[in-house]
Amino acid sequence: MNKISVLVVDDSAVVREVLSRELGRTRDIEVVATAPDPFVARDKLLRYSPDVMTLDVEMPRMDGITFLQKVMAHRPIPTIVVSSLTPHGGDMAMEALDAGAVDVLCKPGAAYTIGDLVPILADQIRAAARVRPQAITTRASPSPPERRLALTRTTQCIVALGASTGGTQALERVLSSFPANCPGTVIAQHMPPEFTRSFAARLDRVCAMDVREAREGDAVVPGVALVAPGNYHMELRRDGARYHAILHQGERLHFQRPAVDCLFQSVATWAGRNCVAALLTGMGSDGAKGLLSILEAGGATIAQDQASSVVWGMPGEAVKLGAAQDILPLDKVAQKILDLASRDALAR
Repeated sequence: MNKISVLVVDDSAVVREVLSRELGRTRDIEVVATAPDPFVARDKLLRYSPDVMTLDVEMPRMDGITFLQKVMAHRPIPTIVVSSLTPHGGDMAMEALDAGAVDVLCKPGAAYTIGDLVPILADQIRAAARVRPQAITTRASPSPPERRLALTRTTQCIVALGASTGGTQALERVLSSFPANCPGTVIAQHMPPEFTRSFAARLDRVCAMDVREAREGDAVVPGVALVAPGNYHMELRRDGARYHAILHQGERLHFQRPAVDCLFQSVATWAGRNCVAALLTGMGSDGAKGLLSILEAGGATIAQDQASSVVWGMPGEAVKLGAAQDILPLDKVAQKILDLASRDALAR
């Protein structure tokens, strides 16, 4: 079996040593080289031609964003950002995603212990190794659409969205197409704390509706999209005619907190057929069973298609389960959600 070769780039000798040691214990991943800064990393890339690179964004001599931009322009390689858990680190991680990174994780000692991080990072590396480098170079963050989609009347339908690898760009594509009176929307994207806050703030700048990181008890109402905070599961609840979000730190599902299945199961329970759910690009199977629960409860379900997904893991698993009524390219998802949210068959 050919192992996935990895280059670890980080200015911390401790992080380099820990990641090399722990990833080396996996059966299918080999750290072939490490580098303390982008200048050394450049030489290691040419020498070892690794399959995947992990990259810190705050480093001496050249920051990780600048280095990533240069790499993606001249020698594209699937890259996972492993960054410090700070507000500044979160903002830089968002820039790294725009520059072509596949995903972002935080360093051990923040939201994750090393025991938590390694299985997640190993799965991310496996997913990244399947990504075509050419696709990474074209995944720049889109500009807000000149003409957003229209919703003729306000609806009390709930929209639920789940995503992982490649999901930040996919969610931006969908949400930036929604009108200001979009249905109340709840989102689970695999991402650590601070990163979700930065992600929600970026979405809010390009979307017509109000997008924010969810807080305990936030109302789920038209014109508002709530992003599950990193390190917290988010669930939907209903009190009379009012929907609201609750947050908790229950056990990780699929190594994740927030987990899409946790959100989708609650949506199936409390919104039933009064919801539209879409499972977008991502590795693994999180969200597939939850999407099936929504379908069985009478809700409408969508899975992103393979051709437009960075990794067709989560939506692909949903399709295998028969959980998706519609399998659509990313550029068709937003319009379908709005069409379904307005249909007479949904409960009011």
